[in-house]
Amino acid sequence: MTQDKTALHGWLVIDKPVGPGSTDMVSRVKRTLRDGGYAKVKVGHGGTLDPLASGVLPIALGEATKLSGRMLDADKAYAFTVRFGEQTDTLDLEGKVIATSDVRPTLAALEAVLPRFTGPIEQVPPVYSALKVDGQRAYDLARAGEDVALASRSVTVHSLGIEDVGADEATLLATVSKGTYIRSLARDIAIALGTVGHVTMLRRTKSGPFTLEQAISLDSLAELAKARTLEQALLPLKAGLDDIPALALTPDQAGALRQGRPVIGIAKVPGLYFATAGSVPVALVDSDGIEVRVVRGFNLS
Repeated sequence: MTQDKTALHGWLVIDKPVGPGSTDMVSRVKRTLRDGGYAKVKVGHGGTLDPLASGVLPIALGEATKLSGRMLDADKAYAFTVRFGEQTDTLDLEGKVIATSDVRPTLAALEAVLPRFTGPIEQVPPVYSALKVDGQRAYDLARAGEDVALASRSVTVHSLGIEDVGADEATLLATVSKGTYIRSLARDIAIALGTVGHVTMLRRTKSGPFTLEQAISLDSLAELAKARTLEQALLPLKAGLDDIPALALTPDQAGALRQGRPVIGIAKVPGLYFATAGSVPVALVDSDGIEVRVVRGFNLS
């Protein structure tokens, strides 16, 4: 008799190295699950991380993929290095130099300008980005030599500080809202300092509730899967909803929600809740104070 394969549902937080993209990492996790003898489940990521960037990449497994959209909307934190004096077309190390300047900002000048980029700001995304223009990716158009004009967008930089300053570069720390491009932030800071610049290092240190302290390397991922102990690194569905309060259900209430029916009589402050029956997640629900309805149901027993 063959042993039933274990189906994993939850979050793996990967410390993505420089090189592969987010989609590559999803494929890598799928392959690792298969090689480790785990059951086939849906796999998705909770926020794109460029190939030249490293750091926190939440990978959703199974029923956690139903929460990936919320992770895309979450705030992110980064450490990044700006090299002053050269701007590239991609705004990072991958591109060709398109502008130069002899100006190198002082620490005092950098400290003085950063408050201008803290709080709600307007930002033009990089032309080498995955944003769509007339149905086509901006980076595809840019690589084809076409002029790409992207509209300015409103984003929020919650915090921005200095970690280190060298002769021609500075490493900054930023916590930002969804949709913020660090490469654009670096470009605009350099211009405000009377020079040009591009990103030479980008590391995501936090994505929503997930941090580097929870992240595992690709080597650890492979070792855990091979030993069939990947559960040791698996975080529960609730880990992706740290700001959502729990709601305990009776068996009858859980049954109703699993069938898609609203439950009346649960007096709760209006808002979202993570509904469970014992230790089993049932659904992400929305309460209007009187009635509870399913936002995302989980097929778990």
